[in-house]
Amino acid sequence: MSQDVMELSAEEQDVFKTSAFLQELVKQVRAQDTYGTWEGKSDAVVLADFIVTKEQRKQMPIIGDPDPDVIWRIERFYNAVGLALERQTGLIAGPMIKIGHEGFGRLLMTTGRLVVISKTLRDVHRFGFETYVKLAEAGDKTIGEAIGWIEKHPDVARA
Repeated sequence: MSQDVMELSAEEQDVFKTSAFLQELVKQVRAQDTYGTWEGKSDAVVLADFIVTKEQRKQMPIIGDPDPDVIWRIERFYNAVGLALERQTGLIAGPMIKIGHEGFGRLLMTTGRLVVISKTLRDVHRFGFETYVKLAEAGDKTIGEAIGWIEKHPDVARA
């Protein structure tokens, strides 16, 4: 298997085609590639660092300082959520992330005057998803919850 292409299950191939979130995440990561490192590589290879298997997670310490690459991935994840949310609602959504050196932090995403996502971040050094399908589900679920808040409070979201 080439480093540029990964073998994916049929379900994973489908999720790359159908998930608006994954498509936005790929755009986010590729946009940061100023040296052409990911040029010509498959979307699965570009997002490979977001996948953390159970075995890999077991090897990680319970408590640890977050690596700058992990923080970068968290920022890309939530930026992709915000941009996918913008595409679906037409409202500008922006994440605000604060992570301490111990790996704990806070994420807020607002649109207008409405907080559409409020999340405590814990153990960020272990951030990742078991499969591409779970990555897509997490992003799509987060977007769906944010859309629910916008639908519940449209005047505040548009303020």
